[in-house]
Parts: sequence; structure tokens; C-alpha cells
Amino acid sequence: MLIHPTIDPVALQLGPLAVHWYGLTYLAAFALFYGLGMRRLSHLPFARLSAWKRQDVEDILFLGVMGVVLGGRIGYCLFYKPLHYATHPLEIFAVWQGGMSFHGGMLGVIAAMVWFARSRQRPFLQVMDFVAPCVPTGLAAGRVGNFINGELWGRVADPSLPWAMVFRGAGDAPRHPSQIYQFLMEGLLLFVLLWLYARKPRAQGQVAAAFLFGYGVFRYAAEFFREPDAHLGLLSLGMSMGQWLCVPMILGGAALWAWLGRRGA
Repeated sequence: MLIHPTIDPVALQLGPLAVHWYGLTYLAAFALFYGLGMRRLSHLPFARLSAWKRQDVEDILFLGVMGVVLGGRIGYCLFYKPLHYATHPLEIFAVWQGGMSFHGGMLGVIAAMVWFARSRQRPFLQVMDFVAPCVPTGLAAGRVGNFINGELWGRVADPSLPWAMVFRGAGDAPRHPSQIYQFLMEGLLLFVLLWLYARKPRAQGQVAAAFLFGYGVFRYAAEFFREPDAHLGLLSLGMSMGQWLCVPMILGGAALWAWLGRRGA
């Protein structure tokens, strides 16, 4: 079995300023989104729509960053520790203590894109179709940050598993490197599938619906290998909080994809 490498979470120290690896992975995620967004401008149907320009990618990125940070933090407080933050409301702003939720960040991004669509008088589903294929690489970058920090480790694994890993702070038992599983599934694999799927004509909104369904399925599967939050454990039906939050994504994404396909036909 492997031992999680000792990696200093601080990538660069400039006097009192500490640049953390996790922060750099966020910057990488935003840079990847910008690069892919510029490529999306040359893809159909956006290449035929004169309204879509470089400024739109920059504005979407700015609003998306705000949605990720605010939504991710608020979502974590509401979904994972509502009682704690209800009694310690000022700690909601203590982002340096950690605590972000993908599902909250997704809701924050959706709210930001609603505002963008209305302010630019664009169809909301068209905006989400533009955004969806550019997101998974950012999720992959975030999982790299989780691995570097040695956090969000997996459940105890069979010691014979070649890539089972011992994480500091998780005891001496070998565990699944669930961060890598999520990097591969909801990051790289989802990106490839969505990017290829979006290159052919689809009913408006189906690319975004495919993202909802695809991420939900991959995250649901990864949760079987990821250690549940210590203060929550497994909930009803033996499912983790992450799995329960993925259920509406899977069902809603599949239903939306089917409905849009019928409406488009």
C-alpha cells in the first residue's frame, strides 16, 4: 500500500503572504474555464450568434467565481453544519477554516447565470449550455487540491488494493484515494463526454441537462469510496449527504434532457 506524500499546503511564502496549493488549483480552474470558454465561442450554435463575444466569457467567469465562492460556502453551512453555523453565524465568514460544497457552488453559479441571462437578454438554457462543458476541468483541479491537502480521503480499503493509501490524520488503515477517483470521473471523464456531446446539434438545454445527470451519477458512485463526513456519517438508506444531494441532480437532469428532446423534436 502507498503512503500519502507529505506536501506542504503552502506553495509559496512571500513574507507574511502565503500562497496555498489549494488556492492555485482554484486559479487553474478559472484559467481552464476561460480557455475552454474561448474555444466554445467557435462552436455551434454560438459561432452563428453574433451576440456571443469574448466579453461574455469574461463576464461569465467573473460572475461564476462569485457564485462558486458564495454559493459553495453558504451551501456547506446549510447542507453539512446548519446547527453549528446557526449558533455561530460569524463563522460563516471564516472561509480560511475550510468548508465548501459543490452543490452549493452549483446553485450559486446557476443564480449568477440567471442574472447574466436576464441582463444580456439571452435564453437561460443557452447560457447554461455554453457553461456546462467548461466546468468539469475546474472540478478536476479542485480534487487535485484536495489530494495535495490530504483531505476528503476515502473509506478503508482492502490492503491488497495496489493503490490503497494511508492518509495522515486518518489512522493507519489503508484507504481509497477517493480524491483521485473524483478527479478521474467527475473531472476528466465528464469533461471528455460533455465536450464531445456538445459538439453536435442538441436541443437547447440538453447539454446542461447532461451535465446535471453525468455529474450526479459520477459523484454518487464516488461517494461509495469516500469517507462520509464524521459529524454526519451515513444517513437514511445508508447514503451519504453527498449522495442524497446527487439524487435530485440525476432525476432532474434525466427528466429535463428527455423533456427538452421531445420539445425540440
